Amino acid sequence: MLGGNVRFAILGAVEVSAEGRELPSLAPRHRAFLGYLLLHSGTVLSVERLIEAMWGPTPPDTARAQVHAALTAMRRTLRAADAAHLVQTRSAGYLITPAAGQLDLQEFATLVAEAQSEPAPAVQTLRQALALWRGPAFAGVQAHFAESARARLEDRRLAAVERLVELELAAGRHAELIDQLAAELAAHPLRERLAGQLMLALHRAGRQADALAVGRDYRRRLADEQGLDPGHGFLAIEETVLRGEPPAATPIRSARAEPPAAALIRPAQAGPPDAATARPVAAFLPYDVADFAGRSVQVEELCGPASQTVTISVIDGMAGIGKTALAVHAAHRLAGRYPDGQLFIDLHAHTAGQRPLEPAEALEVLLRQLGVATERIPASMTERAALWRAELAGRRVLLVLDNAADAAQIRPLLPGASNSLVLITSRQRLTDLDGARAVSMDVLPLPDAVALFTGIVGERAVAESEAVAEVLLLCGFLPLAVRIAATRLRHRPRWSVAHLAERLRDERRRLTELARSERGVAAAFTLSYRQLTVEQQQVFRLLGLHPGRDIEPHAAAALADLPVERTEDLLEDLLDAHMLQQRAFGRYVFHDLLRQYAAQLAAEQEPPQAGEAAMTRLLGHQLTTASDAMDLLYPDSAHRRPRIERSACPPVPVHDAPRALAWLEAERANLVLAADRDLTHTGLLATTLFRYLYDHAHHDDALALYGKALHAARCREDLAGEGRALTDLGWVHQVQGSHDVAREHFDRALAACGTAEDLRGQARALVGLGRVGTDEGDHERAKEANLRALELFRDIGDRFGEAVTLDYLGIAHERLGQYAQAADLHRQALELSREIGSRGGEADALDNLGVACTRLGRHAEARDHHEQALELYRHFGYRRGEAKALNSLAEIAATMGDPGKAVHLHTTALDLAVELSNRSEERRAREALARLLPTPETCVPF
Repeated sequence: MLGGNVRFAILGAVEVSAEGRELPSLAPRHRAFLGYLLLHSGTVLSVERLIEAMWGPTPPDTARAQVHAALTAMRRTLRAADAAHLVQTRSAGYLITPAAGQLDLQEFATLVAEAQSEPAPAVQTLRQALALWRGPAFAGVQAHFAESARARLEDRRLAAVERLVELELAAGRHAELIDQLAAELAAHPLRERLAGQLMLALHRAGRQADALAVGRDYRRRLADEQGLDPGHGFLAIEETVLRGEPPAATPIRSARAEPPAAALIRPAQAGPPDAATARPVAAFLPYDVADFAGRSVQVEELCGPASQTVTISVIDGMAGIGKTALAVHAAHRLAGRYPDGQLFIDLHAHTAGQRPLEPAEALEVLLRQLGVATERIPASMTERAALWRAELAGRRVLLVLDNAADAAQIRPLLPGASNSLVLITSRQRLTDLDGARAVSMDVLPLPDAVALFTGIVGERAVAESEAVAEVLLLCGFLPLAVRIAATRLRHRPRWSVAHLAERLRDERRRLTELARSERGVAAAFTLSYRQLTVEQQQVFRLLGLHPGRDIEPHAAAALADLPVERTEDLLEDLLDAHMLQQRAFGRYVFHDLLRQYAAQLAAEQEPPQAGEAAMTRLLGHQLTTASDAMDLLYPDSAHRRPRIERSACPPVPVHDAPRALAWLEAERANLVLAADRDLTHTGLLATTLFRYLYDHAHHDDALALYGKALHAARCREDLAGEGRALTDLGWVHQVQGSHDVAREHFDRALAACGTAEDLRGQARALVGLGRVGTDEGDHERAKEANLRALELFRDIGDRFGEAVTLDYLGIAHERLGQYAQAADLHRQALELSREIGSRGGEADALDNLGVACTRLGRHAEARDHHEQALELYRHFGYRRGEAKALNSLAEIAATMGDPGKAVHLHTTALDLAVELSNRSEERRAREALARLLPTPETCVPF
C-alpha cells in the first residue's frame, strides 16, 4: 500500500505525489477543488461552500455537477496510490484528512511553531520551513477563493521570513541578508518590518545613506498609497540610523499594527541586557493624525470618566466613517490615565487579502505586546485567554481592538476584573456584546467636514467656500471620501476646488475619482460587501436599482422577489453591517456613495433581464399599492382611475384612509422618481395619483409626474393620454397663478381629446378653461365652458364630474352678480357630492356656498358653511382649499366687526398660500391685510 506515502502540496502549484513521483495529473479546475479541501483539511465542507469558493456569488448552472465531477477525479487520482480513503463523504459535505507529514502546509505550520525556541535550532528550523515553498501558494489556480487564500498564506510566509531575519541579525549575519531583504521588500513594498530590517542590515554594514534611502522610499509609498505614517519601531530605527549610532533593541511594527512574528529586533550582544535595553512600557498606539477634525461629542463620550471596573466602548459605523481615527485619537488623549500600557491590534475583519484574526492569534500578539516571553504563551486559545486575563489583573491598560468582525472574535480578548479600558471598532453593530457602550458614528456635520478639508488643502479651500461645500456634498460628508478628495487636490496645485467639484459631479466616475492606488471609497465598500452572505449581497445589489430616496420592506421584497418577512430580516442585517441606514422607522436608506456602489454592482453583476424583472416587480407593487390607497381616500372618483393589473408581489396593507395617506406621503418622491422607467406605467400612475397630488398641493411633484406622463403619451402616440396629461398640468399651473400657461394647456388638451373622441377628457379640459376664465375675469366665457362640460358629464353619466362642474358654474354666476342662482348651483353640487361620497367636493361646495351667502348678506350662515368646509379640508388634509376658506372666514369677520380676528385668519391664510404657491389666495390675503393694516409699521410687504 502506498497510502501512507502520499504527499500533498499547496505551497506552490497544487500537487499530489507518492513515493516521490507525481500522481496522474488533475485538470486545473480539479486541482482548485483539491487545493481548497487541503486548505481546510479536517473540516467538513458543504457543496454550497465549495461552489462559492470556486465561483463566488455567480456560479454556473452546472456548478453542483462540476463539484461531483471534481471529487470523482480526485478519488480516481488518489486510488492510484491506494489513498482514495483520504477524501471522505459526510452527511454535511466532504473533507480530506491527510496524516501528519502528508501536507506541506501542515508541516510548515509545525516547523514555524517549533522555531519559537532557542535561536540556534530555530534558524535551521525556519530555513527548513521556508524551503517547503516552491512558489506562490496555489500557483496557477484561478478559483474565486485563490487570491485571498494566497495572500493569507503569503503573509504567514513573510512572518516566518521576518522571524528568521530577526534571528540572523541577532547573530550578526547582516551582510548576507541584504540581497534577500531587498528582493522581499521589492515584492512587498509596504511591509514595514521588512523595510526596518533592511535598514538595520544596511546600517550595520556601514551603508547609512542606502539605509536612509530605503526609509524615505517606504515613507513615500506608505503616505501615497495608504495615507499613513510609519509605526514607532520604524521611527526609532530611522532615528538611530540618522544619528549614526549602534542600533538598539527596537520593535518594528507596521503603521497598521500587523501581528509581528517576534516582539523585538536585537543586535548581537553578550550577557543580559542592561537598563538601557530593557523592555519599555507597552506603547503600541498608531500615529494620531494631525488633521483630525470634529467628533467632539464622541470624543467627550469616550474620554469621560470610567464608570465601571472594565469599560468597553464599541465604535461602529460604515466603511470610511472614521472609526479607527476616532479610536486612536481618543486613545492618545486617554493614554496618561493608563500607565501600564496602551495596546493596539488590527483584527483584520475588513482588510484586503487577509482573513480575520482568530482569537488565539490575537491573544498571542497582545501577550507579546505586554512583554510575555514566547515560551510562556500556551498553545490553546482557552489557556491563552486565561493567561491574558491574569496578566491584566491589577494593571491599568488601554486596549484598542480595531476592525473587529463580531462579538465572538472579541469576547476572549476582553480583560477580566481590572481597571482597563477597551475601545473596539467594527463595521458591525455588536449588539450581542454584553456590557458594551455603543458609539455609532454618522457622517461629518458640515462645519467638521469643512475643517477636515481645509486642514488638508489649506488656503485654496478658504478662497472657494461654495465649491468646498459642493465637494463635501458630493463626498456625502464621508470622512474617507473627504480626505481622499482633499489629498488629491493638495497634490495638484494647478487645480481649483471648483474643478474638483466638476469632476465629482459625474456619478458614473465619482467612485473612481475618490480612489488613490489601492485605497479608496469603493475598495473600502468592497471589503464590507464581501463579508455579506450571498443572499445579503444580492439584496444589496438589487436595492441599487431602486430609483427612490429610501425604501420600505414591501418594496424591497418586490425588487428581490422574496417574502416580506425574509426581506425585512435581510434589511436589518444590512443595517447592522452599516450597508444601510435608517432615518425613520421601517424605512431604509443608502449613504449616497453606497447607493452608487450598489448601482454599479447591479450593473456589473446582475444580468440585464434580471434587473428588468426586478424593476417590473417594483413598479407593479407601487402601482397596486397606490391604487389601493386612492380607492380608500377617493372612492367617489374610482371610475376615473385606470383599472390596473394587480401585482403578484404583496402590496403594503393600507387598511384605512389614514394609513393610505401616510403611505402616499412617505412614498411620493419614490413614485415620481420611478415613473419614467416604463411608458405605460407613467401614464397609469399619473392618472391614479391626480386627486391626491392636487388636493394636498404637491405641485412640484405633480408637475414632474405629469410632464413625464405627457412625454410617455406622445412617445406612445396616445392622444387621449396626452389630453389627460395636458389637463393635469393645466390645473397645477392654474392654482399657481400662471393663467396663460394653464389656458394653453387646457386648449391643447381639448383639441387632443376631441381628436381622440374622449368625452370625459374634453369635459375636464372645458372645466379647466372655465376656471381660467373666472380667474381672468371673463365670467361669461367661464359660464359657457362649464355649461358645455356639464352636458358632456351628464351624457356619459359621470356624477363626480357633474358635481364639480355644478360648483364651478355656481362660481361663474356669483362673479356675474347672480347670487341666488349661484347659491342654488352650489347646493346642487353639495347634495350630489354627499350622495356620491365625495368629501372633497362637499368641502368645495360648502366653501363656495358660503361665498354666495355672503354676497346675499347672510353672514352667519356663510360663516357656518366656511367653518364646515375648513373642518373637512383639515380633516382630510386637503390643503388646497384651506387657504381659501381661511380668507373667506377672515372677510366675514371683518364685515361682522372683528378686525383682529380677520387679521389673524388672513395672516394664517397668507402663510399657507405662500407655502403652497397658491398665487390667487396669496394675493387675496395680502390685499385684505393691506386694507386692514394701513400703516407702514404694520403693513404686510408685497
